[in-house]
Amino acid sequence: MKKVIVLFTTLLLSVSAFSQSDIPYAPQSVSEPQNGAVYKLFPTSNMWTFLKLDTRNGRIWQVQFSVKDMENIFEVPLSTTKLVSTDEEENGRFTLYPTSNFHTFVMLDQINGKTWQVQWSTEYDNRGIIPIKPLY
Repeated sequence: MKKVIVLFTTLLLSVSAFSQSDIPYAPQSVSEPQNGAVYKLFPTSNMWTFLKLDTRNGRIWQVQFSVKDMENIFEVPLSTTKLVSTDEEENGRFTLYPTSNFHTFVMLDQINGKTWQVQWSTEYDNRGIIPIKPLY
């Protein structure tokens, strides 16, 4: 009888161990493009701040939220200049990539390969985008 109980217990533990998934939970990245989306939110290293990108033309806004007060809830432009003509706009054309610098992203035009340095900040003078010029 002891052998049956030990065998049954071993069998149950084996089934239990194999029934758990080895695949870790991986939520969809906010920065992964969704087909057809005009606007995307990209998280920054600051838990209260996102960058809103118009994926058609490269315009960018800094979006900040708060759970404490209304003074810290705002949306401000980083760049409202369209980087391509209206005829060249295409959903998903532009995307952002975070860097190891807290306030810096790189924006990529996925059609022609042009890049820009994107700076966000709570200070007006430290916000904006700068074209990254090739050295050749």
